[in-house]
This record gives sequence, structure tokens and C-alpha cells, in this order.
Amino acid sequence: VQLQASGGGLVQAGESLKLTCVASGSVSEINEINALAWYSQGPGKQRTLVAAMNRDGDTNYADSVKGRFTVFRDSAKSTIYLQMNNLNAEDTVVYYCAADHRALRPFYSDYSWESSWGQGTQVTVSS
Repeated sequence: VQLQASGGGLVQAGESLKLTCVASGSVSEINEINALAWYSQGPGKQRTLVAAMNRDGDTNYADSVKGRFTVFRDSAKSTIYLQMNNLNAEDTVVYYCAADHRALRPFYSDYSWESSWGQGTQVTVSS
């Protein structure tokens, strides 16, 4: 599974931004995606979960973004969005898209759980 994130940029505090992550691959690979998520990473810090949605539509948000950010997807479940409202300076980080999916292990003829990452997209909020 390959992930392509986009939508980052420079905005003023209080403004909104929408990030997009497109998952691509074979039909079978896309069907094996269990969840798509957004992570953030500031300078010198570990990546942390921002928001995620699983194949059943269940969502999970970091406490810092609840009520401001919304994660949603398209009907094909291969594109995930992150609507970010009321942005503040602390939201200035790089956002990464991630997928949790099963992958075939041909030698063993079974599946393993794997994660895939897209490239980051920078969000900068000026105060």
C-alpha cells in the first residue's frame, strides 16, 4: 500500500485546513486496509496519533484535537481526510498519513499485519 499525503501549508491562527491522504495499490491490497490514520511529528519528537478511522467507521482522536479536527473518508475507503479547524501555533508540525493493513506472506501462505507511511505534509500556523 502506498500513501500520498497533501494539503499542508501556511495559515493564520484560527483558520482551517484540510489534509488528504490517498491510498493506492492493488484492489486486494486496498481491501486489506483496516485503518487509516494521521500522525503528527514536531522537531525532535516522536510521531503521535492525531486521528484515525477504521474500516467500520470508528474514529479515535488525540485529546488535543477533539472538537477541532474531524477525520473522514471517501466511499471507496481509500482516501482519508483531516479537516482541521481553529488551528493554533501548537498545530505547527509535520503530518503523516499511515495505514494499518494485512499483507500476504507468500512463503507462508498467510497474512501479517503491517503499517505503511506516506510522506509528511507540513502545516504551519502563524499567530
